[in-house]
Amino acid sequence: MDIEYRSYADCDLKGSAVIIGFPSLGLVSSIATNFLSREMKMELIGGFTSPQFPPYCVLQGGRPMPQIRVFSVSRESDPEKPGMGCCRISIITTEFIPKPEQSHDIAMAVFDWIAKNGIGTVITLDGIPMFEPGKYVLIAAGSTEHARSMIEEYGIEHFDDGMVRGVSGKLLLECAEKGIDAISLMGSAKSELPDPFGAARLLDPIKRMFPEITVDTEPLYEEAEALNKRIGSAAQASDADDSVLYG
Repeated sequence: MDIEYRSYADCDLKGSAVIIGFPSLGLVSSIATNFLSREMKMELIGGFTSPQFPPYCVLQGGRPMPQIRVFSVSRESDPEKPGMGCCRISIITTEFIPKPEQSHDIAMAVFDWIAKNGIGTVITLDGIPMFEPGKYVLIAAGSTEHARSMIEEYGIEHFDDGMVRGVSGKLLLECAEKGIDAISLMGSAKSELPDPFGAARLLDPIKRMFPEITVDTEPLYEEAEALNKRIGSAAQASDADDSVLYG
């Protein structure tokens, strides 16, 4: 699969953190990452595109953007306060849902970007089924001993036995083999689209990692509505009915 990364701005990402959200159950991961990129007023620094992606672009503030977008912003960490000590945080987000046969190549393109830029910490977000009505749970898997210690530090339940699917699963494996700290954060979501409350719950440990992040529920609902419309446009662009929504 031919995937091209297009750079729009140069910045030093060495040792920084990246939060990755591809659409998942309840759209919680995409809602959360789109919200963060706007809330933190991040700069678009690049994006991934491919002839095999649905043919569309996203407009934000009148600016055309590629299907998979990379945003970034610098931050000042206070050594006296809890949270990650990195000086920059980035977001990779999209409303494009890869088909199973596309996930490997997309994950490897993202991983190559991670390795090339010396990213220190990778956090992927995913929605998982809600097995009890109204009961939201958060679980996480780590790629390294240090990543697993961070899961405990931030009060997240360990996910020790099971399967992490799609782009997140492939990234977790690649980071484990290369010794890069990665946390696969998974939160319950309602099956109906979208689930802003599930997205807000998914952001709870992110706020502990990055204390400057604040979450107001109302903008999440607005983000969910806008994302749902973009997914409908992406489905039409793919000319494949429901195939673009197959995770």
